[in-house]
Amino acid sequence: MPIGIIESLDYEARGIARQDGKAIFVEGALPGERVEYASFRKKNSYELAHLVEVLLPSPSRVQPRCPHYGICGGCAMQHLEPTAQLAAKQRVLEDTLWHVGRVRAGQILPPIQGEPWGYRHRARLAVRRVSKKGGMLIGFHEKRSSFISDMRQCDVLMPHVSALLLPLRELFATLSIAENIPQIEVAVGEHCTALLLRVLAPLSASDEKKLHTFADLHEVVFYLQPKGPDSVYRFYPTRGARLSYTLPEFDLELEFRPTDFTQVNHAVNRVLVRRSLRLLDPQPGERIADLFCGLGNFTLPIARSGAQVVGVEGSQGLVQRGQESAKANGLAGQVKFAVANLFQCTPESLAELGHFDKMLIDPPREGAIEVVNALGKNGPKRIVYVSCNPATLARDAAALVNVKGYRFVSVAAVNMFPHTAHVEAIALFEKP
Repeated sequence: MPIGIIESLDYEARGIARQDGKAIFVEGALPGERVEYASFRKKNSYELAHLVEVLLPSPSRVQPRCPHYGICGGCAMQHLEPTAQLAAKQRVLEDTLWHVGRVRAGQILPPIQGEPWGYRHRARLAVRRVSKKGGMLIGFHEKRSSFISDMRQCDVLMPHVSALLLPLRELFATLSIAENIPQIEVAVGEHCTALLLRVLAPLSASDEKKLHTFADLHEVVFYLQPKGPDSVYRFYPTRGARLSYTLPEFDLELEFRPTDFTQVNHAVNRVLVRRSLRLLDPQPGERIADLFCGLGNFTLPIARSGAQVVGVEGSQGLVQRGQESAKANGLAGQVKFAVANLFQCTPESLAELGHFDKMLIDPPREGAIEVVNALGKNGPKRIVYVSCNPATLARDAAALVNVKGYRFVSVAAVNMFPHTAHVEAIALFEKP
């Protein structure tokens, strides 16, 4: 089998070696290592390969903590020491900004990070009966496969959620509609844990009783989704604690539904909000836009500063819950929400919102190029851009700098998903 020296990691945390001018992407290999590998896909300019044996290990290599690592597709970097993971993500961010956007920040800020284990407050777990593996399986999909990992624990989930995996398997195996529950969405809030079951057939009376008993025993709330997202309803218990998360530094609590977008990592989100507010520096009397505002994760903290905030989001449901949270937190007078498709933003539609002194942008992976292109000469003097995709951040940063005349002041990596290759970032742009 071929042997290679790993030069670096790519954006999917695969080691990169080079043989005869061709890039070899080796899963599980680390920079500086001498490895034996076996290619499973060959193209003219590159190959994808499995790691066969590490002949010379990196000093940053560690024993993966999870017994399912290497089979489960949920994590890609558990074999790399957490500090080195963060350094690798920082390099991916900087390299992407340069190679995609040809831009560099004036300052690289310290990365945002948190605890590497037990951090996931949200997860979507697949469910399937597999008789060969002992019955019901609940977990993430296997790497590059539609098969479900035979998970008995998951150390990146909240510990009490990980402890539910086996009891849930036992429960589902007894349900009459076991074949008609393809997935569970887990949402952990400040005061309760919700399990949303996608159900493709009605529950029997016996099924309902079993879910009641399980919920009471394990102190969870079951939601059911018989059809599309609008069909979700709270099944049992129908009353009691509601899903919410807090931002203690800003004396805020935001309620959400199990299908609403909220950050997976609550601890890192708190640091991210704090850093964003520090960079934005909102002042009383300023008028500030929060675009792609969701539930108001940044909108309400900005409003606490005394600024007037306009939160814009494409989902009517999220906007409604943002308005409810603003009222519940005593900020209704500081915040205005609007529903708009920002992927169709134009100079005219942006101008209709009025002039903004500052702006925060927190788009999905597609980025916010339409918003950037819509900015006029009288645009905000300061923009904080929170990104979950370095490539679209690089593209949008290039437009802000080279077309709109902003200065790329600073950027920081955000490790929202430890042990995965996912890189988030926060960047600051200012008008000279």
